[in-house]
Amino acid sequence: MLDAPAAWERLRGIRSEADAEAAGLFRGADGRRQWRNASLEAETLADRYLSLCLAGPRFTFAQLGQSLDGFIASRTGDADYVTGEEDREHLHRLRALADAVIVGAGTAVADDPRLTVRSCTGANPVRVVLDPHGRVPLRRRVFTDGAAPTLWVVGAGSERGKAAADMDGVDVLPLPDSAFAPHRLVRELARRDLGRVLVEGGGVTVSRFLHARALHRLYVTVAPVLLGDGVPGLGFPGPELMRDALRPPTRRAALGEDTLFELDLRTARPGEPLGDEHAEAGQARGEGQQPVHDGNGQPLGSAQARRSEGPGGYSLPGPPAADVQR
Repeated sequence: MLDAPAAWERLRGIRSEADAEAAGLFRGADGRRQWRNASLEAETLADRYLSLCLAGPRFTFAQLGQSLDGFIASRTGDADYVTGEEDREHLHRLRALADAVIVGAGTAVADDPRLTVRSCTGANPVRVVLDPHGRVPLRRRVFTDGAAPTLWVVGAGSERGKAAADMDGVDVLPLPDSAFAPHRLVRELARRDLGRVLVEGGGVTVSRFLHARALHRLYVTVAPVLLGDGVPGLGFPGPELMRDALRPPTRRAALGEDTLFELDLRTARPGEPLGDEHAEAGQARGEGQQPVHDGNGQPLGSAQARRSEGPGGYSLPGPPAADVQR
């Protein structure tokens, strides 16, 4: 019987339908892929991550863990830990399936994250720190621990980036302000063969990618805890009417006491593009033609899309929320 560790090792090597077949995932009469003889834990891994493995070489996804009332940290910035151990393992699996993991400057300053794969097996992604104003201290672990390559994306006029030029494992990428737009950043990373991108934090950075329609998938884990106030998670200018709210096809799963929501953002959305950056959204969705599947190879946008009746518009007028990220 295939156990969970062996199933994960097989999943990490899957990037095509042929790979899935070779790994022992057969397609049943219902169109779903499953192992022939596997434990429940192994089946859960395939259900949760196979679609991400098969998503193609150009895919951008994001993850947030938050309280029930929508905060990713307390008012003092303490985030250890909003969600439980199962969610942290899930996050590390997402890192292992990404070429690059992005955080904003606020998260790098406040959390000093390592952004490495530790709770499961897998290669560390390239760590990308978005720091247009060059405010992340050089003593942060992403610059000093040598655990994985780090790409420090700074403003074109920043002097701080020059200070890291001789640091081992740190590559400095100066960009003009306009190039920090999410779609342009994704294209810049793809030119460096970093096509599978995980946007990990903080809330403002994830919100900017969501607002720009630069995400193909969003994972949000909600913990049964109430903070009352704190550092917010997602935040963007929303529609005036509930019928215009974004209602993407969604799957739910239990992660211990937490609940994981997996949102497919690639389905067609009515409405006009929002500004110059949003006008690129159609092109970005067409860059990879592989459909988004549920965990067993079933397209999320088919049967599940029918649960999201109504306009499903994506009317998010105005600029992204102000930068209060961690």
